[in-house]
Order: sequence, then C-alpha cells, then structure tokens
Amino acid sequence: MASSTTGTDEGAFKTPKNVRVKSFASSGGTPVTIPASPFMKKLGCGTGVNVYLMDRMGKLNASPWAVKKINRKCADKQVAVYQKRLNEEAKVLKGIDHPNIVGFRAFATAKDGSKCLAMEYGGEQSLNDLIEKRKEDGLKAFPVANIEKVALHVARGLRYLHNEKKLLHGDMKSCNVVIKGDFESVKICDVGVSLQLDENMRVSDPKADYIGTEPWKPMEALEEGGEISDKADMFAYGLTLWEMMTLAMPHLEMLGDDDDKEDEDDSMDEESFDEDAYYERLGTRPTLDVEALGSSYQRMVELFFLCTEEEPKKRPSAAQVVQALESNAPLDKTPCEVIVID
Repeated sequence: MASSTTGTDEGAFKTPKNVRVKSFASSGGTPVTIPASPFMKKLGCGTGVNVYLMDRMGKLNASPWAVKKINRKCADKQVAVYQKRLNEEAKVLKGIDHPNIVGFRAFATAKDGSKCLAMEYGGEQSLNDLIEKRKEDGLKAFPVANIEKVALHVARGLRYLHNEKKLLHGDMKSCNVVIKGDFESVKICDVGVSLQLDENMRVSDPKADYIGTEPWKPMEALEEGGEISDKADMFAYGLTLWEMMTLAMPHLEMLGDDDDKEDEDDSMDEESFDEDAYYERLGTRPTLDVEALGSSYQRMVELFFLCTEEEPKKRPSAAQVVQALESNAPLDKTPCEVIVID
C-alpha cells in the first residue's frame, strides 16, 4: 500500500452492482460478495492496484477486509500484467501463516474479469503513511522504541519468508509495512513480487526478475547479472529503518543541501532534482546524521549500517537479526564485518 487516500474510484462505475463470486478462500469456497469499487472506502493504492476497505456488515463477528483490485484505468496490456501479479500474490499469500505478515482471506474474480484479493484488516496504516504524517506535523525521528519494535517484527516476518517458505519478499519498504494503532502490531504486506529461493538462499530461477522499488534496491539488483539472494531483502529492510530515523525516501530528499532548505518548502520538484546524483547513489548507503539522533538510537543505527553493506555477504540474515534483537546481544557479534560508527 502506498500513501493513504479516501473517496471513490471514478473509473470503476462500469460494475455498479455488487458482484457475487466464488473464491478459493479460507472459507472453503463459500460464495463471497465483493462490492463494486465505488461502494468501498479507498485505503490506498500501489502500482496498478487500488486497496479498499470492505466492511462485512451483516456477518456475525465479521472483521473488515482490505480488498486489493486492479486499477481499471491502466492500459489493457498493463492490466494483464497486474492481474497475473495479483494472482501470484494470492497463491503465495494463501500459503503463509505468520503474525507479522498480513493474512489471506479470499481471492475472487468479478464478472468483469477483474481480480479481487481480500486480506485481513485491523485498522492498519502503512508505515509510509505514518512517516508522512509525522513529517507534516514537524516531528523528527520516530521514538527509538517504535523503530526497535518494527525492526524486530519485520525481521521475524522476513525470517519466516526466507527460512520456512524459501521466499524473497522482493519489495521491502515502508509502504509495505502496516501498523495497527500505536504500534500494537507490525505486519509485512504485498508479497506479489516475491521470488523463490533455493537451499543457498539465492533466487532459484536465473530468469526471474527482481522487481523491487528503485530507491530501495541493493547494488546487486542494479547490476547486470547480479546474484539476488535473501540479502536483497535485508538491504531494503535496513533502508526501511533509515526511513523511520530520517522521515525521508532513500536517495531523494537527502540530495540537496539541507542547511539551505531549513526555512523553505522541502518538497522536491523536477527542476531541482539532480538525476545524475540520484542514480550514482542508488544501491549505496544513504547518509545518516548519527549525532543528531543521539546515543539512544545507537543500536538501530548499527543495524542500519550492517544491513546496508554494499557486499551482500557482509549483511546479516533475517534470522541473525532476530536472534540478536531477541537476546539483546551486540549486533556486531553477527558473522558480519563489524561496523565502527564515528
């Protein structure tokens, strides 16, 4: 999910009536009624998809669902690509059961052929939404306790994907982490571009494309013929923690001279964007003002540094991160090169 919006999807009035469909849901094939897009609250959007809140009123003790649907405004060729991706996401999500990963509820095809993936929803917002709100409120880094909780719970979700399901998430970032309430729960979402891993934690299909999102891509995903492993997720995971410490997007908002922008609108326009500098920085570790954060953030800063090593072998695995965080062990005791932070 990307940034949150409300309202209706103006392009969806071609199917104004509720569509009764059958799914291969956890309900065992029980017919599921998916309302047409205009009759659901829009929660957010992603590449080629919109996400809606489906209020299941009338069903005893029924919790609401988040329903992901293809954006019908996409070109016909793109719609086919996104439908295939959503179908793959439904298959993957159906086989996943972990408290730190958004759960599967139903998968359906509407009469117009559009795919509808229903997922658990407990009032969550994306971490990216929370970052944007915090920035709008003029606040700085999240409290360290919030960052530590996200770090542990996302690492647990990634450990499950990597070790038990042999899956690379493939698109870790703040948009794909959902938070309930005051960090009551932390869950990974959007497994639609996940890739199968082999016993060595490398992507098993050499022809498989690592999709990712450009600012969060590690160097190996940007290089021709780069070997993709579970460590690609760990690089993006490190940048997700960086987002919480800086309230910025990797390699974009930090490009300019911050001292010159203190009293100006910090939004970036196309004219001020240094494209060459941006592409030179992709796949590298973005800068972090450690001194401004203070000593209480040292542990999260160390984790960020370890996970954003350019060489994949120097990054910790998700299992190593979980072990270190759960045992409160020093992060530099992992089998990674020790990072000294001045």
